[in-house]
Amino acid sequence: METELDATDRRILGVLQKEGRITNAELAERVHLSASACHRRMQRLEAEGYIAAYVALLDARRLGLSTTVFVEITLEGQAEETLDAFEREVAKVPDLLECHLTAGTADYLLKIMARDTEDFARIHRRFLSRLPGVAKMQSSFSLRTVVRTTALSV
Repeated sequence: METELDATDRRILGVLQKEGRITNAELAERVHLSASACHRRMQRLEAEGYIAAYVALLDARRLGLSTTVFVEITLEGQAEETLDAFEREVAKVPDLLECHLTAGTADYLLKIMARDTEDFARIHRRFLSRLPGVAKMQSSFSLRTVVRTTALSV
């Protein structure tokens, strides 16, 4: 059974989004709970799916991935088998961070990280150009990231 989030749950989630490696004792102090009560709440938030995963966010530039490319893809049709085939294959594209089914001018929006334009050309040639059902593809290169966050408003 899923419970309603109260203000303390929201504070816990807010702190964890920004400081995922915080100890339970530090978290409890920050949200004004005992360590055991804080731990129980975290377990409940995990069990109810509010906390989906704990991850390390890597610095793409430090890893040599300095080029962000957004790719809009329009398919030849909207048949379920066309969508399914595309989604199965796009999930195999290396350096793909996100793929969204969209409403608007394109059917899908992809976010890809590459070392540079030559690396993106390789990804395009070896993977994107071979995706099934694609009628049109348009790539836009990010010049600069203005805002980046993984924190949701809680």
